[in-house]
Amino acid sequence: MPPLDSRAIILDLKAATKEGALRELAALAATRCGRCTEETLYAVLVEREAIGSTGVGNGVAIPHGKVTGLDDILLCFGRSREGIDFDAIDNQPVHLFVLLLSPATKAAEYLKALARVSRILKNETTRQELLASSSPEAIVSLFEAGPPGF
Repeated sequence: MPPLDSRAIILDLKAATKEGALRELAALAATRCGRCTEETLYAVLVEREAIGSTGVGNGVAIPHGKVTGLDDILLCFGRSREGIDFDAIDNQPVHLFVLLLSPATKAAEYLKALARVSRILKNETTRQELLASSSPEAIVSLFEAGPPGF
C-alpha cells in the first residue's frame, strides 16, 4: 500500500452531507494526482456509491474506485468531528473517511490496499486515536504503524 501523505489529509471536513464529503475528498485527491479532475474523481466515487454505500460501520467509510489515467494508488484521509450521514451499514454517522483510488491496471495491489485500510480501521483503539489526532503527521504515523498485531 502506498504511504499516506500528510498533504492528503483533511482534519476537519466542512461537508455536512454524503455528496459534500465525496466532493471534498475528490477535490483533495485531484490536487494529489495531477492529471485527474475533481469532477472525474467525484463521478467515479458516486458511481461506486450507487452500487452500495462504502460506509462500513463504526463511524468509518472507505470510498474507493478505479480511475483511468491514474498512475499509482492514491490514499486520502478526511475526518468529520460532527459526523456525516453516509448511509453506513450500521446507520451511524461517519467520522473517518479513507479515500482509495487505483489505476484499473493495479487490481491486485488495489485489493491489498483496501484490505489493509480495512484492518487498520477495524481496530477501535486506532479509530479513537485517529479521532483524537491533532496533526496530519500523527494520522500518517497511525497508518504507517498499521493495525495492532500486524
